[in-house]
Amino acid sequence: MMVENSSISPADDQPILEVRELAKHFEIGSGLSFKRKTGVVKAVDGVSFSLRPGETLGLVGESGCGKSTVARTLLRLEETTSGSALFHGEDIFKATPQELKSIRRRLQVIFQDPYASLNPRMTVEEIISEPWVIHPDALPASERPDKVRALLENVGLRREHAERYPHEFSGGQRQRIGIARAIALDPEVLICDEPVSALDVSVQAQVINLLMEIQERLGIAYVFIAHDLSVVRHMSHRVAVMYLGRIVEIGTEEQVYNHPRHPYTKALLSAEAPLDFSKDRKKHQRIILEGEVPSPSNPPSGCRFRSRCWKAQEVCAGEAPPLEYVNNHAVACYFPEDSPAG
Repeated sequence: MMVENSSISPADDQPILEVRELAKHFEIGSGLSFKRKTGVVKAVDGVSFSLRPGETLGLVGESGCGKSTVARTLLRLEETTSGSALFHGEDIFKATPQELKSIRRRLQVIFQDPYASLNPRMTVEEIISEPWVIHPDALPASERPDKVRALLENVGLRREHAERYPHEFSGGQRQRIGIARAIALDPEVLICDEPVSALDVSVQAQVINLLMEIQERLGIAYVFIAHDLSVVRHMSHRVAVMYLGRIVEIGTEEQVYNHPRHPYTKALLSAEAPLDFSKDRKKHQRIILEGEVPSPSNPPSGCRFRSRCWKAQEVCAGEAPPLEYVNNHAVACYFPEDSPAG
């Protein structure tokens, strides 16, 4: 069973990460050499959000909506098409290699696949020590063996595991090793790119609880990317809902889950079965969306959700609706649900 996220988001603090109009477009090539460009896939197209110290921002949406592309561009694993990402006021996308090295010391990542993210030729001790090799001033070499074993204990593994190789561990254990590596440099922000989706359901809750315990103990802020609505709800202080490369709604966990304002958010939440179906049968109504998700290489004009939306009118085909805030709850829709007072 997952624990409740009881840590309080310091809403009055200045954001440590501000993403503004982030866009990442991929050119489509054809021919034998793929040199002839025939179109553009707008994987991420104008995404903006902020992250405050010690909070978790959940990024949720269907597969292919651009969540992981947001993560890869923030980490500079993909170069952005446009936009900015200010980390303590410094634009990640304009950082020099030396500046980027300093930023990455404070901005770490947990990858989705624990089988692919660990070097099979390295021992666990070498894997966890690698951040200190890259940043040798972070920890003296003489102290690294003891620190590795302390980190292993902090993530629920044994000290003697330091001498083993990744293939000797289960998926959940490998992800714990990845978490230990990610927190070795005491980062301020962790980008969690679907960190439990590749794990067995029985192991997911354990890893989620571990991440929440680490956040409470170390005060790390998370950008938590997932498609599992229940996991995002347990983890997040605020939630951003993405559809076809754009954020359509963003608010507190309570606002988004209990008072969704965007039609897509309502449809997404309706697909999640209630905890007590016998009690909630009457008020739980599944919303069936018609049609397929449009191609990001040829999205609808205006609101990208309009081709599947039961509220769509002529105005929705014109200019895309802006993301507008009411009571710190933003929605990009010309016909949103009424916002509750507060």
